[in-house]
Amino acid sequence: MKAVILAGGKGRRLEPYSTVVPKPLMPVGDMPIMEIILSKLVKSGFSEIYVACGHLAGLIKSYFNDGKKWGAKVEYSVEDRELGTVGPLKLLRDKLDESFLVVNGDTLTDLDFSKIYRFHLVQGSPLTIGVVRRTIPIDFGVVKFSGERLQSYDEKPVIEYFVSMGVYVFNPYILRRIEENVKYDFPDLVRDLLKDNLEIAIYKHDGFWLDLGRKEDFSIASEEFEKRRKEILQE
Repeated sequence: MKAVILAGGKGRRLEPYSTVVPKPLMPVGDMPIMEIILSKLVKSGFSEIYVACGHLAGLIKSYFNDGKKWGAKVEYSVEDRELGTVGPLKLLRDKLDESFLVVNGDTLTDLDFSKIYRFHLVQGSPLTIGVVRRTIPIDFGVVKFSGERLQSYDEKPVIEYFVSMGVYVFNPYILRRIEENVKYDFPDLVRDLLKDNLEIAIYKHDGFWLDLGRKEDFSIASEEFEKRRKEILQE
């Protein structure tokens, strides 16, 4: 099975750290976040792993080299301009000739990547999006009204919704839809697929997930990683 790790972002929300260390090499506990992802991919059965690099690509390539240390074959593509979150996949079109998993290089989760991959194959959709449940407690009484008349009053409600995990499975057909050397983000792809009435499958993960986009996320991630190390690394 083949997988792509998206590791080309500049990590602007992590500055000044990300000016000298690429976000995928930022530590979570005793390991860079991308090493955790790579280890999980191998344990989930993904032996061919492609890393889409951009910012400080040389440091990432130096750390992971050919991937043999982790029992994988790792290859790299390097974008010379910002191509967004989907555009870099076009650079790998000759390698990705079967359904492939894509994971953001700043994602910490206990998801077994093989499960969403198998789900995708059964669904037969061009794209599968991994999602996880999130809740937001509101500390106030929420009112709904029309004109000057109350319609409802809800004391301290909890809003529940699902968010994208940054874990996807693509059918290689999608690569034909991506223009070369053009910035193309994941929301653009989703809108285009829906506009063409193509079905997108949803895989619900009922476990742990954390997006590491901000500085404060890494301290939380380190604590959670130590508590959930076995589940996250599938040891």
